[in-house]
Amino acid sequence: MMDLFRLEVEEQAKILNDGLLTLEAEPTAIQPLEALMRAAHSIKGAARIVGLDAAVNLAHTMEDCFVAAQERTLTLNADLVDQLLCGVDLLQELSHTSDRDLPEWFAEHDNAIATVRSRIESLRQSPSDAQTGSSPDSQSPSSPDSPDHPANNNSSGNSPHSSDLAASGNGYSQAQPSQNQSVLVAARSPSGETAKQPIDSQRDSSTRDSAASGSQRVVRVSADNLNRIMGLAGESLIEANALPAFANALMKVRSHQIELATNLDALEQRLLGESALSPVEQVLFERVRQQERQCRNLLSDRVAELEEFIRRTTNLSDRLYREVITSHMRPFEEGVQNFSRMVRDLARSLNKQVRLEIIGKSTTVDRDILARLETPITHILRNAIDHGIEFPADRVAAGKLPEGRIRLEAAHRGGMLTITVSDDGTGINVQRLRQKAIDRQLITPDMASRLSDAELMEFLFLPGFTLSQQVTELSGRGVGLDIVKSMAQEVGGTVRVTSQPGKGTAFHFQLPLTLSVVRTLMVEVAGEVYAFPLSRIDQIVTLKQQDLSVVENRQYFTLEEQNIGLIPLYQVLDLPPPQTPSESYWVVVLSDQSDPYGLMVDRCLGERELVVRPLDPRLGKLQDVSAAALMGDGSLVLILDVSDLIRSVNGLLGNSRLAKVGETRNSKQGKAEAKRVLVVDDSITVREMERKLLQNHGYIVDVAVDGMEAWNAVRSYPYDLVISDIDMPRMNGIDLIKQIKRHSRFQSIPVIVVSYRDRENDRIQGLEAGADYYLTKNSFHDDTLIRAVADLIGE
Repeated sequence: MMDLFRLEVEEQAKILNDGLLTLEAEPTAIQPLEALMRAAHSIKGAARIVGLDAAVNLAHTMEDCFVAAQERTLTLNADLVDQLLCGVDLLQELSHTSDRDLPEWFAEHDNAIATVRSRIESLRQSPSDAQTGSSPDSQSPSSPDSPDHPANNNSSGNSPHSSDLAASGNGYSQAQPSQNQSVLVAARSPSGETAKQPIDSQRDSSTRDSAASGSQRVVRVSADNLNRIMGLAGESLIEANALPAFANALMKVRSHQIELATNLDALEQRLLGESALSPVEQVLFERVRQQERQCRNLLSDRVAELEEFIRRTTNLSDRLYREVITSHMRPFEEGVQNFSRMVRDLARSLNKQVRLEIIGKSTTVDRDILARLETPITHILRNAIDHGIEFPADRVAAGKLPEGRIRLEAAHRGGMLTITVSDDGTGINVQRLRQKAIDRQLITPDMASRLSDAELMEFLFLPGFTLSQQVTELSGRGVGLDIVKSMAQEVGGTVRVTSQPGKGTAFHFQLPLTLSVVRTLMVEVAGEVYAFPLSRIDQIVTLKQQDLSVVENRQYFTLEEQNIGLIPLYQVLDLPPPQTPSESYWVVVLSDQSDPYGLMVDRCLGERELVVRPLDPRLGKLQDVSAAALMGDGSLVLILDVSDLIRSVNGLLGNSRLAKVGETRNSKQGKAEAKRVLVVDDSITVREMERKLLQNHGYIVDVAVDGMEAWNAVRSYPYDLVISDIDMPRMNGIDLIKQIKRHSRFQSIPVIVVSYRDRENDRIQGLEAGADYYLTKNSFHDDTLIRAVADLIGE
């Protein structure tokens, strides 16, 4: 019964919140009062049945207030709405309290309940004060513990209906006899209304009349159950899709039977041409021919029946699948029902006037996305109220209405869910934003001057970035908008911000319609099929070998005047490399709050919608993989996690050696037969000069920026020669040589030292460490370096 009471409060509290906010904006409206009265009356009846007398008293006081407003003897002004909303909060907090903690909760909140009831009664019984808003206590309620608080002199006799209330000392008593409980269960209406005891007959009749027009019934199902149903529906669809292959096999059998009949006729004609058939042979032939026709007809009938069964099964499985998908969708209104109240309370705390308009309440949203939207939208709304919307006097001076407007809109556009949060406040000062980015050394002044407004707005989403001059309880710490960006990317969407100075700011979300079904690009890598979420792909391109360039031993290509690093996806996923290089390359371009990267795949297989199947929790978080899906043939395909892929790519760039597209380690042709040299120098000029010099003489050259990176490279790739500087960060050249010569696997690799320092002591130290040559960097001007290389490893 307590569970039913909690459901009742949850449903009716939404009606109370929405109705009170509507009446605050339109005090003379009559229509919301009927719903408010019914909601308070429903909570009162449900609380009475479970024996929560303090809740009965509070709901009864609120109900009397709504009745007075209906009778036009009272106008609900902002002060009275404040107290009524406090009553709603107490009821909601009560509904979230466990049965075991109820006595303690009532003991702690008895004074608060009495205070709210007292203030509502005081404002209700003083119409002049309530209507003019001149109540001395309305702005700052006194403490419930103060001796002069009205609650200390309050009694149930203040209510005209106090005779039907049985208040207990601490507000909590045991539930009433089971007769009342069975009435509550039996009389639950589709709208969640609960049958009441025969008290206040006029109100009960109006409540019963309204129950018939309630909303559709709702059944609560756990998320795990729903996910399992989703998986079964997807498997059912896959099994249905496999039936046509079976029908095709039967059609082949039928065609073979037709061919058999043709051969049988040919055999009979040939035998008749040679000699006449005996009566027994004729009977046998006729019997075989008849059996063949019977089998053919029987098979044709069964194939027709199977095709009809396939049609019905496929249709039924598809309908089941779509219904389950629909069950994941909830109205946008369900996820934003608390925002109006939050905006109202925050605005009043800041002495501002703000109204929230919600457009597209009936727009369907995936329940998982809806749950994730609450935090980012809350951050945006708080920022808009605190920083965006001006004070009433400032708005009037700027030619605006004193009341600010925040618009929250949801819609389906282009197969995506679009959500826009906009305000008509001051907007964002772009010049101030530009200077803030420069001050934090996020960008140089020269580059900042060339950035567009849209590019500058992206700085707002960086962690810790804020334009606020001071930190307040509401905002200013710079920890909000990075959460907004992260949420959008986690679900495979995007968010951008636009602003007009003096006119307002808008945040635009573009999110997938559902997380249960994802539109993907299917690719093949090392003989395996993988899926990229289509919403996370920037572009797909095909490249030739001549389109690729190399800088710092890393390949890149140029796309729309932007250099994009190229990484083989097989290396990111730790898969075997291709045995032979291809003439052209498929490249998937991705970006994730960083520079874009091009991931080379073997080939693209096209787009496909996949039903997302979460991985077994026992597997933990698989690197670079977000989920799985079943293909039409029952095979499994892994859906890649783009954010994780980007992190893996960054790790490869920093700690390992990237293979080059067009080269394979097992290839015995072309350049694979050339000698491979590792150039180690912390100067980019020296590295590039040595690399080009050696490449011009036919060597394959890799580079490293210091001894530590060179040591990692030597351990992961076979080199014929190492050319190293001496003075480098992390690990100098002498230590690198010692590491190479100390290891039995690498000690045979020759090493050339090329250093600026031409001192005998350095030369002796390098040669003693194991270097085969010690050259100075003026050897670039002649062929000394090339001769030394050729002497050690040949041309």
